[in-house]
Amino acid sequence: MVHARPDPRPVPIVTEMVAAGFPSPALDGREEGFSLDAHVIKHPEYTFIVTVAGDSMEGAGIFHGDWLVVDSSLTPEDGDVVVAVLDGELTVKRLLSRDGRPMLHAENPRYPDFVPSEHGDVVIWGVVTGSFHPQRRLRRK
Repeated sequence: MVHARPDPRPVPIVTEMVAAGFPSPALDGREEGFSLDAHVIKHPEYTFIVTVAGDSMEGAGIFHGDWLVVDSSLTPEDGDVVVAVLDGELTVKRLLSRDGRPMLHAENPRYPDFVPSEHGDVVIWGVVTGSFHPQRRLRRK
């Protein structure tokens, strides 16, 4: 597990929106001092980063190798993507309610939903508040 850095590191931000259709003629506006930590991590003392292994959440745009920002201070709500401990292992799933009971839903039809039994052992570690999906595989140290 990697914890969030307590000292945000600013990086430049272009204030113009980038076109996903027809390209914009110029990107003039540039600000200094945008901090990913300050904008993505609201509760640094309760935030951690996990790396995704597997394909059960591809329907939610979460892929193998992605990094998820997880805030353990938030109360999970119906529809949130959460990191949970299921049968002693970490998993990422969407938290849904079925007949008033919590259910962990995979966003890939190849995987079943998990509805904890009355004696089931599921612990929610935190709510996923963001993700990083590399477009080019990064070398990790």
